[in-house]
Amino acid sequence: MPQGSTRRAIVSVSDKRGIVELARALVRHGVEILSTGGTAKELAAAGVTTTSIAAYTGAPEILEGRVKTLHPKIHGGLLGRPVPEHEREMAANGIQPIDLVVVNLYPFRQTVAKAGVTIEEAIENIDIGGPSMLRSAAKNHERVTVVVDPDDYAGLIAELDAGGETSHATRFRLARKVFAHTAAYDGAIAAYLTSFDEPGGERQAFPEVLTLQGRRERLLRYGENPHQAAAFYALDGEGPSLARAEVLQGKELSYNNLLDLDAALGCVLDLDGPAAVIVKHNNPCGVATDAAGAAAAFRKARATDPVSAFGGIVALNRDVDEELARELSEIFLECIIAPGYSEAARELLGKKKNLRLLATGKLSAPKGGVTLRSVAGGLLVQTRDDGLVAAASAKVVSKRAPSSEELAGLDFAWRVGKHVKSNAIVLARAGQTVGVGAGQMSRVDSVKLAVSKAVLPVAGTVAASDAFFPFRDGVDGLAEAGVTAVIQPGGSVRDAEVIAAADERGLAMVLTDMRHFRH
Repeated sequence: MPQGSTRRAIVSVSDKRGIVELARALVRHGVEILSTGGTAKELAAAGVTTTSIAAYTGAPEILEGRVKTLHPKIHGGLLGRPVPEHEREMAANGIQPIDLVVVNLYPFRQTVAKAGVTIEEAIENIDIGGPSMLRSAAKNHERVTVVVDPDDYAGLIAELDAGGETSHATRFRLARKVFAHTAAYDGAIAAYLTSFDEPGGERQAFPEVLTLQGRRERLLRYGENPHQAAAFYALDGEGPSLARAEVLQGKELSYNNLLDLDAALGCVLDLDGPAAVIVKHNNPCGVATDAAGAAAAFRKARATDPVSAFGGIVALNRDVDEELARELSEIFLECIIAPGYSEAARELLGKKKNLRLLATGKLSAPKGGVTLRSVAGGLLVQTRDDGLVAAASAKVVSKRAPSSEELAGLDFAWRVGKHVKSNAIVLARAGQTVGVGAGQMSRVDSVKLAVSKAVLPVAGTVAASDAFFPFRDGVDGLAEAGVTAVIQPGGSVRDAEVIAAADERGLAMVLTDMRHFRH
């Protein structure tokens, strides 16, 4: 049994992408193909001759196809090692070596994602024979090549064409991929089944067993600090992704860069119209929108806090053109993330060799999903904070209702405040932040910080608070600074006192009944 040679293959796939081309390549190399059901029909229709597993083993498929490949001729052929003892035993039992397994599994994840799927349907899409063959082949990758991903077919064909054999490095790489794949498959089954407390019961949002699988995207230079090691793992899923963003230029991304990019991207996705967000240490320090375009929005965002913008992370929800690139190149920035960049913009920004540019492609706000956070001995899991109450829909509780201009400012400030570390106070006009008070231990201190950080005039601005005011002192401080309207969730035992303070000061106040803590 030469290692890496391919004389006999099992081909049985649910995902038929590229399988005909691979099978034709195997036939060209004189490989005998063993197959089952739908795959055999697909290959026969393409003129590729196969031998059925049932004919090969002498055992028919039984139990409505539940048992097809669970046979000593299959698993003995996969697990037999190239050593004399195994070869004698295989020969004594009429077992031929199988050198290649091309298998992918029943679409369990896709099945349970469908609306109205029953547990019975889900269970019928739990593959048994497929994972068994994959694991047998992967365990014996010393001799056997195993492929679970259609994207690996081209490389396999190229290697066979080059020498008729696969290298040990290839077999090891593909075996690792198999064990990761079957682990994720089993994890998906466990997560689904443990999301039911009893048969026929309601499916729960959080399963009893949570299995996560991340793919190491890159090792990072270090973590938050140079003495900490770090890596970036990609998770499967839809929507905007730093893992799928294309890094176009610049130094290697750091742990802190990725945290700040995530904060900036999250904020810009909550804004309508051309928008720019500048983040520093995980907090927005300048945010703006402008119908004139992203360049105008960036100028306004930078004007909020020019000092903090230095060395910041910028997120944009429009492509970067030449005008915007000139604006961006005027200051030192760590990273820029945007849907795309024009050629002229790339040329201008390319002069800043250390500036990291990331392109996301088309952006859309994430829907659903969960967020994860590690704590000592465990993980905290919560649904994504994708709720957002429009200021126009909020309850007016003050004697004076906000003007249309104030409502526009309140709506903008509320969207930004959702992305500021609590306790959060955001001062703004429509489409532009003026002052940001983030992460203070008391809300009144956040008010003082937002006012003190303001470079632009505070008089005539509006304010957003991510949670209720526990006392009237925060509202008093805002009024004394010249704020004219406030948006907040409400819910304090002193709401009446806080509202009375707004009325005494002539402020308009609206309540959203939804808070946005960000710890």
